[in-house]
Amino acid sequence: MSKIHVTTKINGDPTEFLCEPDETLLDVLRDRLGMTGSKEGCGTGDCGACSVTVNGRLVCSCLVLGAEAEGAEVATIEGMAEGDQLHPLQRHFIEHAALQCGICTPGILVAAKSLLEHNPDPTEEEARYWLAGNLCRCTGYDKIIRAVMAAGKEMREAS
Repeated sequence: MSKIHVTTKINGDPTEFLCEPDETLLDVLRDRLGMTGSKEGCGTGDCGACSVTVNGRLVCSCLVLGAEAEGAEVATIEGMAEGDQLHPLQRHFIEHAALQCGICTPGILVAAKSLLEHNPDPTEEEARYWLAGNLCRCTGYDKIIRAVMAAGKEMREAS
């Protein structure tokens, strides 16, 4: 098979790469581009550890082909902080002890950011529903939801 040339933007930066036709976006991010924040938890789209956004849509990067990033805007956990300034979600995850082993955390943070971009003032029920595709075996979801709600409040008050 011949490799596919892909031109895209990842975290706002123009990016080009070559990938195999059957290579997932997750594999491209991790193995070709060295962006190891997104994790492979299941490889079947059931856990959310590999969550990224493509053109503003939350997706499991293990279910998207790298070639599908052609012309798209991809956002990963690596693009969440601005320089050395943590995103409010990242700060609140630390403050609320909403992370432990770190496997699920990047995907949950990306999903939570997507939630707050789509709905800046979610109810707790809406936040739980939005994050239902992200599985965590260490922390428990209450701390995660409290962190998301606190970050949402801070972001609304700042705007």
